[in-house]
Amino acid sequence: MLNLLELVRKAGSVAIAGHRRPDGDCVGACLGLYNYLIRETGGNPQIDVYLEDIPESVSFLKNAEKAFGKAAEQAYDLFITLDCGSIDRLGFTEAMFQRAAVTVNIDHHISNTKFAQYNHVEPEASSTCEVLYGFLEKEKIEEATAECLYLGIVHDTGVFKHSNTSKKTMEIAGALLETGISSSKIIDDSFFRKTYLQNQILGRCLLESILLLDGKVIFSFVSQKIMQLYGAVPSDLDGIIDQLRVTEGVEAAILVREEGAQCYKVSMRSNGKVDVSKICCMFGGGGHKMAAGCTMNGSIHDVANNLSLQIEHQITSYTEQ
Repeated sequence: MLNLLELVRKAGSVAIAGHRRPDGDCVGACLGLYNYLIRETGGNPQIDVYLEDIPESVSFLKNAEKAFGKAAEQAYDLFITLDCGSIDRLGFTEAMFQRAAVTVNIDHHISNTKFAQYNHVEPEASSTCEVLYGFLEKEKIEEATAECLYLGIVHDTGVFKHSNTSKKTMEIAGALLETGISSSKIIDDSFFRKTYLQNQILGRCLLESILLLDGKVIFSFVSQKIMQLYGAVPSDLDGIIDQLRVTEGVEAAILVREEGAQCYKVSMRSNGKVDVSKICCMFGGGGHKMAAGCTMNGSIHDVANNLSLQIEHQITSYTEQ
C-alpha cells in the first residue's frame, strides 16, 4: 500500500491540489491533509496547498486562506492530488503536477484515469476524505483536520443519506466526532445554509424545470443571462441538483449550466436505477453511479435529448432484468 507519510518525509517540498471548481470533499481533503502535515512536520518540508476559488460555504475551515489560487513556477519534490479523476481536471496546477519529481493521486471516483506515478483509488469509498483518513495516524488527527475530513464526508454522502454511505463511513465519521468537532455546525454552515440569492436561483430552477420520460427525469437549465441577472457564480448552484433529485417519481435529475456559446456544464444525480457515471463518461466526464458530471457541446435541445436517450436505455434495461 502507498505510504503517503513516508513520501512526505523524504520530500523537500510538497504541493497539495484538488480539481477545478472544488466541492466540499475536494476542499476538505486538501485542507485536511495540509492541516495534518503542517502539525505533524512543523513546516519542514515546505508544504503548500493549491485550490481554485474555495466556495464561501466551506471557507471557515482552518487555513483556507492559505490556499494559493494561482500557479507557481516551482518544481515540487512531491505533488499530491486529491479528489481529481484525470489530469485535465487539475486546471491551473496541471503544469506544476507535470514538473514535480514524484506524483501521487488519491481519489474515490470509479472513472479515475490513474494519471500519477502513485495511484490509490477506492471506488467503494464514500469520499476522498474517507480514503485519506486511512493514510493518517489516527491518534494524531486533531480538530482542524477532523473538521475538514468530516465536512468532505458530509458533502459527498449528502449528509449520510446517499447509498455510498457504508458502515465504515459512519465509523470514520464517529471517530472524527470524538475529536470534539461540532457536527451540527459543520452541516448547517456548509451544507444547508443558503444566501437569499441562492434561494432565488433554486426557486427559479424548480419553477422552470421540466419532466421528461413520463416523469422519470427532471431537467432544469440555467443560462448565462440568468447567472448575470442574479450576479451569481457557479457555486451558487450548489445543492440545486439534489433538490431536483428528490422529486417524487424521478429516477434521474439533470441540471445544465450554460458556460459559453453552445457549451454546457452538466450535473446529474440518480435515485438508483440509472448509473449517471456511465452516461457522463460517454461525454468525456465522470463521477459516481449516483452523482456525476460532464461538459457537452451543441444546442440545449441536443443536450437534453442525448442525455434523456441514454437514461431511457438504462431504465428500459433495468426494467427488463
